[in-house]
Amino acid sequence: MAEAAASLAPNAELLEWPKKDKRRFLHVVYRVGDLDRTIKFYTECFGMKLLRKRDVPEEKYSNAFLGFGPEDSNFVVELTYNYGVSSYDIGSGFGHFAIATQDVYKLVEDIRAKGGIITREPGPVKGGSSVIAFAKDPDGYIFELIQRGPTPEPLCQVMLRVGDLERSIKFYDKALGMRLLKKVDRPEYKYTLAMMGYADEPETTVLELTYNYGVTEYTKGNAYAQVAIGTDDVYKSAEVVNQVNQELGGKITRQPGPLPGIGTKIVSFLDPDGWKTVLVDNADFQKELDNQ
Repeated sequence: MAEAAASLAPNAELLEWPKKDKRRFLHVVYRVGDLDRTIKFYTECFGMKLLRKRDVPEEKYSNAFLGFGPEDSNFVVELTYNYGVSSYDIGSGFGHFAIATQDVYKLVEDIRAKGGIITREPGPVKGGSSVIAFAKDPDGYIFELIQRGPTPEPLCQVMLRVGDLERSIKFYDKALGMRLLKKVDRPEYKYTLAMMGYADEPETTVLELTYNYGVTEYTKGNAYAQVAIGTDDVYKSAEVVNQVNQELGGKITRQPGPLPGIGTKIVSFLDPDGWKTVLVDNADFQKELDNQ
């Protein structure tokens, strides 16, 4: 009995690591058909800043990083343009990104004035008091616009649909050390959602996981790629993910180690629904930013 307890101890200790680690959302990666068009839309309509841009001709792609603050403190979008590819399939699983603003009505006016498409007019949510709207970017990605007071992180949500909400909550808690911040069941609309993150909702970016009653699978398309999260130890984090994968599903898709040519250590993996996360070494990521 003592031997069995001893053999379990390292696993139990290992599973504590994500909660002790220094984690934060770094960026979300997705593909666009015209990089300059999207940069123009995000800067003019949403008020984002272009933080950096890089072209990698030998791999035939370009990236642009945009957000509401510097990458060393804020969550940003990493847009990828693959040479010659003008459109992508977003699929049915990806939901939306969200931007918090102090005046949704004014933001909608600005977006419309610059030719943006509003898919839901601003106003209170059904059965609640939060004021929201929805806008569509040139590639078809949906952005929820949420009226809130001042926040250090306006780029505040990534929403993904999942087939088993309890399983997903457990996965993001155990594998990534996220807290369940809020859970809302709306039987009248046949969905339940869970907000997962590292700090309270108005202060930071959250992952919004949505379960639609009776729907267990979604198409992933080829447009949305992944979320990147910082860690102090990709190797230890990978051990945790591997253990949680065995219990709940998902798999490691890139073993922990440095990226060729860049040197930044990462590990990438899929959750039980096939959504990809990349954990990035905090010190290496800071070096990347310092060396620009």
